[in-house]
Amino acid sequence: MNCFKTTLAALTTLAALSFTSTTSANQAVRVIVPYPAGGGVDAVARIVSQKLTDLDKTNYLVDNRGGASGAIGASVVAKSQPNGSTFLIASPAEIVVSKAAGIKLPYNPERDLVPVVLIGETPLAIVAHPSLGVTSLQQLVNSPQKDISYGTPGSGSSMHFAGAVLSLSGKVSLLHVPYKGAAPALNDLLGGQVKLGVMGLPPVIAHHNSGKVKILAVTTPKRSPALPDVPTVAEILKVKDYRFSNWMGVFAPAGTPAKEIERLNKSINQALQDPAVRKQLMDGGVEPVGGSTAQFESFLKEEEARYTSAAKQADIRADQ
Repeated sequence: MNCFKTTLAALTTLAALSFTSTTSANQAVRVIVPYPAGGGVDAVARIVSQKLTDLDKTNYLVDNRGGASGAIGASVVAKSQPNGSTFLIASPAEIVVSKAAGIKLPYNPERDLVPVVLIGETPLAIVAHPSLGVTSLQQLVNSPQKDISYGTPGSGSSMHFAGAVLSLSGKVSLLHVPYKGAAPALNDLLGGQVKLGVMGLPPVIAHHNSGKVKILAVTTPKRSPALPDVPTVAEILKVKDYRFSNWMGVFAPAGTPAKEIERLNKSINQALQDPAVRKQLMDGGVEPVGGSTAQFESFLKEEEARYTSAAKQADIRADQ
């Protein structure tokens, strides 16, 4: 993780310098990240953008447009000219989660954005503070404690969905405690103010390794290569079709020519095959994916169906 942070710092500096020194807009591709610099999506964007710059001999410049849980940045891309010069690196929040949670967006993901490729995927983590007194998911299930509070970065987040569906399974009784962002949720978990959390995996790996918290399970069908000894929720609790993750995908403005979509898909797939890029991503807990645009479209349909169903079953709304 230290290596990942060092790499991120170097890439952040490089991207900032290149952004300020570029004078010809038609020689650069703008990579919109709908979150501030320093987060997980931003780190992935900078790693991939730097490799694309090397491969295509064109500057790929990361432009952070944070705010409104990613909606501001996504809206910028949705309203951009569809000429191949601007694209979005998005997470589930901007594309499927907000819609399922009933959040009103200033754009329509299906109408205004075109899928290009799935860059990578990282699990969410069920994380316990030592004071909770459990060191495994099975111990949590067997605990006599009822209505255990779990913190997440916010109402209607993918972490909220993961916790609500887990509670709905009947295996464990949980109460949602929404925070205003990942940082305050993690800080309170580390301090023991909330004893259980559903968090993105990358920010908690170092704290897990140091013993400050314990990752009980991850929320994807397969174990994470970053933590191969940590089981999945599905394998421990036998919860059917339980899958929640933070993924990073590329989208272009609707109307972007098919040849530009194909070119970008090909370049990103090539970047994801580079051993150094793969190592940087996996060191940060992100499993590279890649694939065709059609495969990404199919993945998105499954995600939308999963979150829509979960929202109805667990009565998840953004105002909870």
